[in-house]
Amino acid sequence: MRILLVEDERKISAYVKRGLEEQGYAVDTAYTGQEALDWAASIEFDLIILDILLPELDGLSVCRELRKKGSRVPILMLTARDSIDDRVAGLDAGADDYLVKPFAVKELLARLRALSRRSNESPKETLLQIADLTLDTLTQRVKRGGKLISLASKEFAVLECLMREPERVLSRTQIAEHVWNYDVFNQSNVVDVYIRNLRRKIDDPFELKLLHTIRGSGYRISAESDSDETI
Repeated sequence: MRILLVEDERKISAYVKRGLEEQGYAVDTAYTGQEALDWAASIEFDLIILDILLPELDGLSVCRELRKKGSRVPILMLTARDSIDDRVAGLDAGADDYLVKPFAVKELLARLRALSRRSNESPKETLLQIADLTLDTLTQRVKRGGKLISLASKEFAVLECLMREPERVLSRTQIAEHVWNYDVFNQSNVVDVYIRNLRRKIDDPFELKLLHTIRGSGYRISAESDSDETI
């Protein structure tokens, strides 16, 4: 899941960004209202965390502008003020939820999970399966042939991205945009590295290979081989 974090206090931004990335989120940061609009115009985010007090353009104005342009991305407002009027102003501007500073990262994560669930017309499957490989998004557990497999957070995110669209060939860019922020996914081989790590863990010990490289296109996960597959 890709998040835009808009917070001008850099220490707070770095703290929140680190907490989100530890949970497997891909996080891009903006420090002004105009930067937020520029990011949102160029990349499709799954969620936006938006501080109200920002340079150049305040968070309420950013939120109104995004909604005016038709954006339906869930927006969580951050503010140091806890009055009813402030909350109403944020919600009236188009925000989906409101969190008052200071807050615990644990509470922020809970709010983001709730926003993510509400933003989907139908809830996502929490247990994904291909052949004897299972991935549980709630417990963050991956098993193959009943054996628990330990994955790093980004390995888990790459595998989930593939397993949500079985049989479909996903390009490196499509995978990277769902898992990493802008700075990382511009490194062309980062997806290849994580696919190799996943193969070592979920394919190499087993006879049936599930991760397939499609020449000139990308990767897919399937219990069937492909004539255009390369190793």
